[in-house]
Amino acid sequence: MAQSPAAVKAESLSSRDTWISIGIIGMLFFIFGFVSWVNAILIPYFKIAFTLSNFDSYLVAFAFYISYLVMSVPSSYLLKSVGFKKGMMYGFFAMAIGAFLFVPAAMSRTYELFLLGLFTLGTGLAVLQTAANPYVTVLGPKERAAQRISIMGIFNKGAGILAPILFAAVVLRVGDNELFQQLDLMSPEAKDEALTELIQRVITPYTIVGTVLFGLGIFVRFSPLPEIDTEHESAEVAVANSGKTSIFQFPHLILGAIAIFLHVGTQVIAIDTVIPYANSFGISLLDAKVFPSFTLAFTILGYLIGISLIPKVISQVNVLRICTLLGTILTLFIVFAEGPIQFWGMTVDISILFVVLLGLANSLVWAGIWPLALDGLGRFTKLGASLMIMGLCGNAIMPMLYGYFADLYSVRLAYWVLFPCYLYLVFYAVYGHQIRSWKR
Repeated sequence: MAQSPAAVKAESLSSRDTWISIGIIGMLFFIFGFVSWVNAILIPYFKIAFTLSNFDSYLVAFAFYISYLVMSVPSSYLLKSVGFKKGMMYGFFAMAIGAFLFVPAAMSRTYELFLLGLFTLGTGLAVLQTAANPYVTVLGPKERAAQRISIMGIFNKGAGILAPILFAAVVLRVGDNELFQQLDLMSPEAKDEALTELIQRVITPYTIVGTVLFGLGIFVRFSPLPEIDTEHESAEVAVANSGKTSIFQFPHLILGAIAIFLHVGTQVIAIDTVIPYANSFGISLLDAKVFPSFTLAFTILGYLIGISLIPKVISQVNVLRICTLLGTILTLFIVFAEGPIQFWGMTVDISILFVVLLGLANSLVWAGIWPLALDGLGRFTKLGASLMIMGLCGNAIMPMLYGYFADLYSVRLAYWVLFPCYLYLVFYAVYGHQIRSWKR
């Protein structure tokens, strides 16, 4: 369907309107981060409450992120039909339904219903991500796209720092460490009662989250956020795209979607596995809950560096090359380095610190890939963005792969899954993004 008549060209917006739009989109990215990164503590929390294996516990991430694979292309057609703002409203409504599903799931202590709620949350996020990422990419000069995405990343990861800590503060109690240690010694009836009480602690927070998400949907629909026209191409882009009928005729986009798949997989592994990895060294859940926040803090540090240096001091593509190479090196350190160090008042293995530092390596990869992959797509932008969002299913598949190898070998050796991912990301940063034809 044709773009809404109210749609405007991004370059026609005043500086004030642009910054208002960036502020509203920043709020959306905060919500993305809060809902997404709370999975870092939901995984070990559900593992205890439902006595799950490593593999089964990572179904939390799988159910949440597999929705991106299922819903991204339908999301692009939804956005074409109703525009960005109404599409975002529907996305928030879907997320609210997912949050409300946690209530019957907790009342019945049904893991599968929790997974359905997570899938529904992810469905709403797929719509929002399909709208928000290309929106912020085209909302200004393309050479500053990584800078704008870095600003969005600060909102996203700032929420991610708060989410596990706030969730832990709401649902965990001071005496829970002792409770967790006694579970295996309890009678079946006492254990079942204790675990039911534990899981029902999520009812109040997710009821509040669902209500807030519904309200945000109404807010975005009637906000001053403008509709951006991505359907009409400039003369230069129209000439370059003449004769093209499919997004599969853009190799740099396809290779970029693969890069997004691997990048988000490495990012979610770094954040969602660090608590169980710390647990393997005898660090309790209540103490280990801070590690995802440190990982995300290093990610924010990377964003701040990017905002300061891109593009005046260093180009966004060179930052992408540095970050992907750093991730490759840190993966080797995680696997091979060992020994006790003092960190945040705890004695931890040094490899945990290298997992945390992956936050810095991952910080500007997303921001670097998006403008390179969407460059020159013109009227294919929305569909191209949906393909990129499909890549977020890497968040679903990569943790499952990690969990499989963690059960098969060890939680440390399972980090080998990151190594080929970073090697591909180095390839895309150095060469893959330049490919404009499948012919040599």
